[in-house]
Amino acid sequence: MWDLTEDLWVFGYGSLMWRPGFPYLERVHAHLYGYHRSLCVFSHVHRGTPEHPGLVLGLDRGGRCHGVAFRVAPEEAQATVQYLREREQVTAVYLERRLPVRLADGRRVQALAYVVDRYHKQYAGRLSFEQVLKLVRQGQGVSGRNPDYVRNTYDHLVGMNVVDPLLHRIVDALDQEA
Repeated sequence: MWDLTEDLWVFGYGSLMWRPGFPYLERVHAHLYGYHRSLCVFSHVHRGTPEHPGLVLGLDRGGRCHGVAFRVAPEEAQATVQYLREREQVTAVYLERRLPVRLADGRRVQALAYVVDRYHKQYAGRLSFEQVLKLVRQGQGVSGRNPDYVRNTYDHLVGMNVVDPLLHRIVDALDQEA
């Protein structure tokens, strides 16, 4: 699927933006068309458990997603893909895709991205705000607390001048509780 003899581009829209976990040569604000960032995945490992699931982001159909594209050197490409598969595919809720991404400087590249599998049992779909907030509040997994994940993603987007109304509303609700 990937020509690992050339630079590899990786598109991050959630925790990959602020914790990529792999070496890269370039980090660029990017847009992905045809998908949007959504808290649509029940987390059973990283930010929750099967008994007390959290809620994490997925790329879901429709719209546009602001994120970050990372350029990885050819000699790091194979290890990066392996790392991302181990990180993102723990429960196989994401589909590995090669998608066209537009970089902030106008370049267009094909990037590795992880899209939610709408047929997977962990696909949450659209939930009410109250359901989303409940899941975020309760979630804690091997990668930490779900509220921290949402706040870190939100803070990173704010730093990029990107507005995400749902994450803003969740962070406001969490701040009022604190």
